[in-house]
Amino acid sequence: MIRAALRTLLGQRARRRWIHIVLGGAVFMPFWLVGTVVVGAFGGGAPLGNRLGDQFAAYGVGLPLAALAALLPLARPMSVAAARTLCGVPPARFAEGPARGWGARARSAGWFTLHVGLGALVSGASLALPPFAVALMALPFSARLRASDLGGYGHLDGAGQAWLGLPLGLLLLLALASVVAATGALLAAAAPRLLGPSPADRLAAAERRAAELAVRNRLARELHDSVGHALSAVTLQAAAARRILGPKPAAADAVHGTVHGAAHDTAHRAAHGADPASDFVREALAAIEETGRRTLGELDSVLGLLRSGEDDGALASPGLEALDALVRGAGAARVALTVRGDLGRLPEAVSREGYRIVQEGLTNAVRYAREETVTARIALSGDELEITMENPLSGPAPVARPDGGRGLRGVAERARLLGGSAEAGPVDGVWRLAARLPAGGAR
Repeated sequence: MIRAALRTLLGQRARRRWIHIVLGGAVFMPFWLVGTVVVGAFGGGAPLGNRLGDQFAAYGVGLPLAALAALLPLARPMSVAAARTLCGVPPARFAEGPARGWGARARSAGWFTLHVGLGALVSGASLALPPFAVALMALPFSARLRASDLGGYGHLDGAGQAWLGLPLGLLLLLALASVVAATGALLAAAAPRLLGPSPADRLAAAERRAAELAVRNRLARELHDSVGHALSAVTLQAAAARRILGPKPAAADAVHGTVHGAAHDTAHRAAHGADPASDFVREALAAIEETGRRTLGELDSVLGLLRSGEDDGALASPGLEALDALVRGAGAARVALTVRGDLGRLPEAVSREGYRIVQEGLTNAVRYAREETVTARIALSGDELEITMENPLSGPAPVARPDGGRGLRGVAERARLLGGSAEAGPVDGVWRLAARLPAGGAR
């Protein structure tokens, strides 16, 4: 029970709430200074006098000024940003944007006044009480302190009575921690009520969601009708052409045993009576058909995410375990793939984004480079996954877009989302992609 109480008083959430309270006290300082000037001018005292009564009078003058300032529409976004970060309240319970209507402004002003008012009091106590408590606890060990006004206060100037300063100081610190915790809990409870969305805010949010869903549904329809139809047509045409070509001659199968894709030895096949051109066409059509069917499945998952309420799960996307199929779909390009490490140990998100990076890199290598062989190296070493792809350029380097192109921008964004880096482009006559992804969660 004692441990739970200490966790409540000194835990991370309590510390964040204390920072939030102190922030309110700091924001209140300009209003308090104006209050001291007013009290000094009309009360006949010094503007910044040390009398406790004058300071509380300045506090009373500053609170209404803070409430008036909080009626501005932009006061709510600033208050929401601080409360969302430091109060420990779910972000969804706060309103977004400036306050609309006088009702919302009044609630925002009430929150702002409560925050800065309590913040000023707790901040003052946080500054004054800890040194006082430490001095009390030091009384038994310092004759000079016992002889000072501090020792005379509360009749603790005697050597025997001075030991009472230890429990008194500890009680003061515990009381301060309790007040901070209670104030933080009060502000956390009041925040959703005073900074939460009003009926007008909920209506505006519903209208925005409806407009966004309409755009997403329209985009899903367009993708389905255009890209989906084109992919289906390409897949069906490739399958039909492959059937018309017929199966590969049995003699060629007996000689070569297995299919090696674009890496066939043309001279060797010609020496045994095989037709390299026909075999290449068969393999290319098979790769087109396989890629088209796989892409149609991925497109269907994407459309499900775009359409409202049709897919609430994760996007179905292949990972690095599907590299072989990706390489087979490279068509005329020969891909020299080297893999080091157990890619099956990678977290799902890293494997999925790594596959997309390799996919985009292969697409650009084939598009911008003219040599037949693309070198791809994928290495998992410790807590890092390294992806490197290279293809020598046979001609002048392609002119890169100023923004790097949508695909390469997507590669960089995927890497950054995981905390890694990626860059691609022509370097010294070679088109090169290099990406590093953190794999600290590898199983």
